[in-house]
Amino acid sequence: MVSTSSELIFNLIPRLFVWMLLILIVIIIVTFIFDISQSKNAILRNYPVVGHFRYLFSNLGEFFRQYFFAMDREEMPFNRAEREWVNRASKDKDNTIAFGSTKNLNTPGSIIFINSFFPSLDSDAVQTKSISIGEGYSKNPYTANSIFNISGMSYGSISKPAVLALSGGAKKADCWMNTGEGGLSSYHLKGGADLVFQIGTAKYGVRNDDGSLNDQKLADIAKHDQVKMFEIKISQGAKPGKGGILPGIKINTEISKIRGIPKGVDSISPNRHIEVSSSSELLDMINHVRNISEKPVGFKTVIGHIRFLEDLLDEINKRGHESAPDFITIDGGDGGTGAAPMELLDNVGLPLRESLPRVLSTIIQYGLKDRIKVIASGKMITPSDVAWAICTGADFVTSARGFMFAIGCVQSLKCNKNTCPTGITTHNKRLQKGLNPKNKSVKVANYVKNMTKAIEVIAHSCGVKEVRLLNRTHVRIVQTDGKSIPMDELSSRYHNIKGEDK
Repeated sequence: MVSTSSELIFNLIPRLFVWMLLILIVIIIVTFIFDISQSKNAILRNYPVVGHFRYLFSNLGEFFRQYFFAMDREEMPFNRAEREWVNRASKDKDNTIAFGSTKNLNTPGSIIFINSFFPSLDSDAVQTKSISIGEGYSKNPYTANSIFNISGMSYGSISKPAVLALSGGAKKADCWMNTGEGGLSSYHLKGGADLVFQIGTAKYGVRNDDGSLNDQKLADIAKHDQVKMFEIKISQGAKPGKGGILPGIKINTEISKIRGIPKGVDSISPNRHIEVSSSSELLDMINHVRNISEKPVGFKTVIGHIRFLEDLLDEINKRGHESAPDFITIDGGDGGTGAAPMELLDNVGLPLRESLPRVLSTIIQYGLKDRIKVIASGKMITPSDVAWAICTGADFVTSARGFMFAIGCVQSLKCNKNTCPTGITTHNKRLQKGLNPKNKSVKVANYVKNMTKAIEVIAHSCGVKEVRLLNRTHVRIVQTDGKSIPMDELSSRYHNIKGEDK
């Protein structure tokens, strides 16, 4: 009986092969006829059938480069060395390397921290102090314990299990999580983390039908004890001057309800708040939101010209310090997003390395550094990035893509397609199955823990006992001639140049 079955299968194999070959030939013939008949694509018409391989290889190229060809420090937007550091940190694995650095320290803009002859002993180190935001100006100031926090990623741009993983991990790590501009979902609250509610230009979650701010909805959001602060988004690094973009394929029934928008229809936010067309009106909106919410309020922006900030600070000093934002989040033009036009992504807005020092120097000049806390955001995923921002004068650093890597992002660059292979930026249930919020929340907490530990190592190497004691004298920036200059000297040069940015 077994022999008969084997013989039957053996006899069927040649027939199956013949049928498969015939089907393949038919497909090739049909494709050939279609290619030479169409007039939209010159390559396919001139090279029928084989021309399709050009597009296949082009699409596969980005993946082959990532895994086989690119060196550790070559890729963009994040190279393998950076991604692997986050990966090891999130798994709580040893993050030491052998033989020597693969980083070229002669590249202009490179950061070199100045080690002390007498570094701080571990026994002398003290815990990084907490900072209160809105103290004396808000009825409910927020004491933030973590230097490193989660930047805005909305439910909609990322998936339900991703939000659960991030909120749960933020709670474990005692850091805050920014909701992004998509409104407040139950998944944000379920993790128990401290939340910063972001008000985007479309005002999702706190909007009227005409897109204006709904004060009652805002007050209802503020009633949640987990919501600690409100951030008004003026612009973000990946698309300054352009509102949020959420493809209709990612807007399901639940997201439609949370945001207050139609299901399945592309959601394009206005390119600015309709109420805000000047520094004065921005301060009016900040104070309006603060009065209703009774919680600290700030704004997020990309810097294109320092003149905007000078106008704002002038207006604050005229009105009084109570009118100031409790914090300002500075996003770099090198920031990321799930969907943005390439012309904005590549060419608009100052990178954080240039804008952050200028912003902080200007705030100090106007005597408002103690009043306004500064949060640095944009492509900050490794300890050197965060320590540099603290040296510059930032009070906190937030990251979105670093935390995406922590929960499994592989930089497939498909965030806007609803086909994310790791389940982070898709609402496809099959793809989401691979993302376990409970397990991933541990990785989020590990990432924050090991980031904090690594920044402390840098601080102790520089000779200070606590991270917040780092300043511009502790870091040098490599110039075009390959030599480095202390950051405090560069800052002095900037302020001595008369008429710059005027």
